[in-house]
Amino acid sequence: MSKKSILIIEDDPKIRRYLELELVHEGYNIDLAEDGQIGLELFREKDYSLILLDLMLPKMSGEDVCKIIRNESNIPIIILTAKDEIFSKITLLDLGADDYITKPFVIGELLARMRVIFRNKQTFSDKKIVKFGEISLNLNTKEVSLNNIPIILTKTEYNLLHYLMINKNLVLSRENILENVWGYDYFGDGKIIDMYIKALRKKLDPESKYIKTVRGFGYSLKKEE
Repeated sequence: MSKKSILIIEDDPKIRRYLELELVHEGYNIDLAEDGQIGLELFREKDYSLILLDLMLPKMSGEDVCKIIRNESNIPIIILTAKDEIFSKITLLDLGADDYITKPFVIGELLARMRVIFRNKQTFSDKKIVKFGEISLNLNTKEVSLNNIPIILTKTEYNLLHYLMINKNLVLSRENILENVWGYDYFGDGKIIDMYIKALRKKLDPESKYIKTVRGFGYSLKKEE
């Protein structure tokens, strides 16, 4: 049986190192992220069995990271929080987390919570499909189809389409698209978005039925009325 991979998104280097050592000792593969943006990038690049997510993060809050991940995947999430308040189950559901544990915590308790989640998530490998009109996107296999015909996209084209689909009917500015698809550290020309939108239209929407240009603002994925 292959090792389970865990993504730890935590800005405290001591806690990151502590969790890494303990979980590697337990037989898990570990990746580390020191802020929310890096965490999101790793999540989108690799397949993980579970995410340990701190709430108090630089660049992007743990709450926002949790909501974005849950909008894109059913991956189990355990929140790590140093906050005094105890989250209610309703709050956890709103965030999209599966469980939480407050700092400081005993590693044995965290491991036990992880085992419970893994037992309850045996169906996690089920396909998750996002659809918009005739466009279908498989979050697990990264496959895209149009009218059930496979369409080959580059990684950036796929990420851009995915971002448009999970924000359907919203007007997305070029700045917003750059930050969420290319990343906060991208310093290139924003016109690159226009180039990729053109490529997506050519492959999936040649008549611009779905991908709309909102002049002066950006783009929107919206069905014609």
